[in-house]
Amino acid sequence: MSTPAKVRMSADERREQLVTAAIAEFAVGGYTATSTESIARRVGVSQPYLFRLFPTKKAIFLAAANRAFDIVEQNFRSNAAGETEQERLDAMGDAYIALLADRQLLTFQLHTYAAACLDPEIRELSRARYRRLFELVHELTGTDPEGQATFMASGMLLNVATALELELPE
Repeated sequence: MSTPAKVRMSADERREQLVTAAIAEFAVGGYTATSTESIARRVGVSQPYLFRLFPTKKAIFLAAANRAFDIVEQNFRSNAAGETEQERLDAMGDAYIALLADRQLLTFQLHTYAAACLDPEIRELSRARYRRLFELVHELTGTDPEGQATFMASGMLLNVATALELELPE
């Protein structure tokens, strides 16, 4: 049996692969329990190569957290459709519910919030990106601070309900 030929990729392409793998691995083990070896193995590169692209485990976790926030932000931007504020909020909410079907992304998000409790750098990045999502809701819908807070609180409730497979009343 022959081994498949290794595909040559640029460092940027490998970084992208590693961030995707990091989301998958951190979704399972969280920040503390996930090894950089498991991330490297998932992509088929050596751990030393991973560290050439990301100097620390925290650096790859932060890159993965940024990617997860980017996905949510893009989801909001792509789905803020409708003539009224409420129609745009509803469309964004429905699209977010659909995004929650990606259990890996959801689990990674939850692990990010847990890691933020313990690590100041992860907390600062998460705080800044969450604040940006909060501001984006206003930018895309025109809703006031109370409407923004209600929308974001509903999203957090949906995160927990989805993780627990809890049926919420309509």
